[in-house]
Amino acid sequence: MMPPIIYTAYRFRSICRLQRLQAHMMSSASAPEVLLEKVGRAGVITLNRPKALNALNLTMTRLLYPQLKEWETDEQTDIVIIKGAGGRAFCAGGDIIAVTEAGKSGDPLAQDFFREEYVLNNTIGMYKKPYIALIDGITMGGGVGLSVHGRFRVATEKTVFAMPETAIGLFPDVGGGYFLPRLQGKLGMFLALTGFRLKGRDVQRAGVASHFVESQKISALELDLVGLRSPSNEDVSKLLESYQTQSSLDAEKPFVLQPHLQDINRLFSAGSVEGILQNLNTDNSAFAKKQAETLARMSPTSLKITFRQLEQGAAMSLQDVLVMEYRLCQACMRGKDFYEGVRSVLIDKDHSPRWSPATLAEVSDHSVDQCFSPLGERDLRL
Repeated sequence: MMPPIIYTAYRFRSICRLQRLQAHMMSSASAPEVLLEKVGRAGVITLNRPKALNALNLTMTRLLYPQLKEWETDEQTDIVIIKGAGGRAFCAGGDIIAVTEAGKSGDPLAQDFFREEYVLNNTIGMYKKPYIALIDGITMGGGVGLSVHGRFRVATEKTVFAMPETAIGLFPDVGGGYFLPRLQGKLGMFLALTGFRLKGRDVQRAGVASHFVESQKISALELDLVGLRSPSNEDVSKLLESYQTQSSLDAEKPFVLQPHLQDINRLFSAGSVEGILQNLNTDNSAFAKKQAETLARMSPTSLKITFRQLEQGAAMSLQDVLVMEYRLCQACMRGKDFYEGVRSVLIDKDHSPRWSPATLAEVSDHSVDQCFSPLGERDLRL
C-alpha cells in the first residue's frame, strides 16, 4: 500500500492535473473535439463537443481508436475513463446530419463513419483493461456504443438513455443487436422498437448501466479511480460499489417499467412486428395503446429490420452482430427512409415523415432479406 504522505501528494498532483484539464476545456474556444490525458496511471478521454451534446463524428473516432489501442498495451496505463464535457450529455449520438449529407452525395463518409465507429465499438467490447464510462447526461445512439460494451458504465440521475433510431429510418446499431436482446425478457425488443427513454437509476435497473452514482459524486469518484494503483476489475468494481452505496437518490422509487414488465414480455413476444402490433391493438390497457401509437409513427422498414436484427443478434457474438449491422446501415444509406427520417426529426423538425413503403404490409420479406445480404469485399472486417 502507498504510504499516506506519498498518496496525499499523488492525489494532490492528480487533482491539479484534472483541474488544468477542466480549465483548458473552459478557456479554449477552439479546443480539440476529444481531449486525451494521462492522469497518473489512468487514460482519461473527454468528449469535447458540448454544444453538439458531444455527438460522435469521424474525426473523434479517428482520435479515440489509436489512443485506446496504445493505452491497452502501455504498461504505464492501468485503466481508461471516458466522459463527456459540458454537463448535459455524455454523447447524444452520432453526427447523423453529416452522414445524411454524405449519403445523399455518394461521399465515402457514409461508409467510413459506420465502419470505423463499429471497429471502435468492438475495441471497447474486447478491451483488456478496466474501461469506465461515466454516462452522466444524455447517452443515445453512438454514445451507447462508446459505453455499453465496456465493463463499467456509471449512470447518474442526469442520465437519459435511448436508442431512438426507428424514428429516423435507421435501427439501434453500434452493437444494439448484441446487448438489447440480452436484457431481461423482451425489454430490449421493447426499447429497440419504441425508442423508449430510460432515465437515472432506471438505466441501471434495466441492465444498461452497471452502477449508479449521484452526479455530484462523479468528480470525487474520478479522482479515486485515477488514484488506484494497478487495479484489477475487482478493485474498480469495489470502488464503484462503494460510491453506489453512498448514492441513495431515487432509491425508493420503483423501476419505471416495473408495472409493465409482464405486459412487455407478453405483448412483445410475437414472432413478427405485425404480431406485436396485433397484440398491442387487441389489448385494452392504456400502456398497450400508447405503444401501438408509438410504433405507428416509426419507419415500417426500420421496425422490420430491427425486429430481425435483435432476433438474430441474440445468438451471435458482438463481432458478428457488428458485421451484420454494417450491412444494415449500408442498406439504409441506399434506401429512402433514413434521409426522410432525418429531415423530419432533425432538419425540418415537422415530425411528419413520409415513409416509403408507408405500411408494414408493403415491406416485403425479400426487401428485408436484401438488407442483411453480405457486401462482399465491402463487408466489415474485425
